[in-house]
Amino acid sequence: MIGRLLHSAAAVLVAAVVFTAPVLPAYGQQSSSKPETSQTAAQPQLPSFRVAISDRDYSRGRRIFPNVWGPYAPVEVPPPDLTNSPKIEQLIHEGKMELSLQDAMALALENNLDISLQRYTPWIAETDILRTLSGGAARGLAGTGTASVLGAIPVETFDPLVTSTLSLDHRNTPVNNPFLSGTGTALPSVTNHTITGNFGYSQAFHTGTGMAVTWNNNRLSTTSPATLFNPAVNSALFVSFTQQLLNGFGLMPNTRFIRIAKNNKKIADYQFSQQVITSVVQVSNQYWELVFARADVQVQQRAVEVAEKLYADNKRQVEIGTLAPIEVVRAEAEVARNRQNLIVSQTNQLQQQTLLKNLISKNPLAANLQDAEIIPTDRPVQLAQIDIPPLPNAVKEALEKRPDILQQRVDLLNREINVRATGNALLPVLSLFGQYGWSALAGNSRVSGAPTAFTANLNSPVVSATGTPTGTFTSNPVLGPSTLVSTGLTDAFDAIFNNNLPTYTLQLSLSIPIRNRSAQADSARARLERRQSETTLRRLQNNVVVEVRNAEIALEQNRARVEAATKARILQEQTLDAEQKKFQLGASTIFFVIQAQRDLATAQDAEIRALVDLLKSKIDFERALGRTLEVNRITIADAKGGRMQPDTLIPGTVSGEVIGTGQTY
Repeated sequence: MIGRLLHSAAAVLVAAVVFTAPVLPAYGQQSSSKPETSQTAAQPQLPSFRVAISDRDYSRGRRIFPNVWGPYAPVEVPPPDLTNSPKIEQLIHEGKMELSLQDAMALALENNLDISLQRYTPWIAETDILRTLSGGAARGLAGTGTASVLGAIPVETFDPLVTSTLSLDHRNTPVNNPFLSGTGTALPSVTNHTITGNFGYSQAFHTGTGMAVTWNNNRLSTTSPATLFNPAVNSALFVSFTQQLLNGFGLMPNTRFIRIAKNNKKIADYQFSQQVITSVVQVSNQYWELVFARADVQVQQRAVEVAEKLYADNKRQVEIGTLAPIEVVRAEAEVARNRQNLIVSQTNQLQQQTLLKNLISKNPLAANLQDAEIIPTDRPVQLAQIDIPPLPNAVKEALEKRPDILQQRVDLLNREINVRATGNALLPVLSLFGQYGWSALAGNSRVSGAPTAFTANLNSPVVSATGTPTGTFTSNPVLGPSTLVSTGLTDAFDAIFNNNLPTYTLQLSLSIPIRNRSAQADSARARLERRQSETTLRRLQNNVVVEVRNAEIALEQNRARVEAATKARILQEQTLDAEQKKFQLGASTIFFVIQAQRDLATAQDAEIRALVDLLKSKIDFERALGRTLEVNRITIADAKGGRMQPDTLIPGTVSGEVIGTGQTY
């Protein structure tokens, strides 16, 4: 009689512990000040997140005005911010971080290093735009589909180029042969003193046109007597142009690098969006994995408590002789097994918590975060019915929204540009060159003076009665007197602008490569890469079909799995209740009670696992359809600032943006 009463008392204790445990364990402290959310209950409007790609524009170069030295100074790039955002510290209280799923996503958008690292890709793409605007070739970005075929078309600089040469040259040259040296007289040496000032301006245009203006000036002072002007000033002004008529003609071959660079910037933006989606999915999945790990720890803790209580009761009954000693051994073995399960569960919880910290912080070793315990405040519950569109509609939506598909389409545009550019490069080079110029010569020169010789008439007196010479004067430019006429650079300029000595040139040059194998290879490769890109796009589209279909199947199956797991948990509760009643009537043993309690713990774990997997399948379904950003109200845009700005109902503005409207002025 006493033994039966002790058995009944032990059964009542086991049942009390089991039934006081909640069917779905709590996932945060009971004293949590943050309200728990529910997926099925009516939720308030979720905050929206505006993720900025860049707060600066590296596609715009510095202008020469008003800072003349600006274009020649390096661009300052600020160092990366590798400290955690203040929001992390705000969420930590007494060594615990109460974290909702929305908080986790917000922290990831602010601190995730994968997002911070990917933000550099659009910036680097902008530098390619700046480079191609000057006429250079795009350097490309790894993984962005940058075209590898550049073609054989020469690319000129679209930036105006000003050149100047100022020189001073003084030479003393010994003379060995005066006739060969041009002096005409025996001189020991000739001294030449030359001052040169040349200036030029050149620029190319998108039509394949090149323009240049050159202005050359030279002043030569020499001791050689053979020069007509000493010192002599030479000045020449030439305006020339070059126009490609076949190879390199038109906007396409000359602006292809600009178009490719701008397309690569779009690809980089899509890659950034893809990284944001990936990070949000990772954080969401990791959040629910931590929720499951904490729930599993609580289930295992209750199992240990029940096993220890049973062990203590059995030990007491053995001491008073109402229970066989083997029951104590069984109870002790159950305690050891449950403790082992608890250690494994606690280890898994710490691992999941570490992974989540790494996703939501830039420095998980920060003093306030390293030892903080993350307490998720959201519960995994059965989802409301989700509208799953027909497969064709779902695939169409995914093809319109998914960044990887949009990225591949832009890559295909790059391949089309290459095909057209390399097709133009197959043509011969036919160039039209024209030049018009003016030249002038000035300096100091001597002009012959009055006659220096007189020839008298033999039949008449030398002088008439009035004193007038009767002979004739003859001029002698060598022996006669002369005057020095001085002219200089301004006189040369006058001659140029008065068009005294115009010159012009018109030239048509043709270059025909006989076999043209290099251009053929570039053209063939461009077309092959276009077909390859088309095939890649179709493969991605087919993968989207598979991913969307699998996501739909997983969502439906996990929903059914949750229903089955819930029903199994309810049946296990009923089984345990029946086993307790049988034990009280003496129709069962402690072993079967322990087994029923163990099965109930397993059923509870299975139900939580099914709920978490259902939520994760919903996340994957939204990712497959390209809805991740839309569902979580995340906007990817250029903005003034690298942090996301959640909407709020507080009136005012932040960084020029009206809060709650998403409108920027």
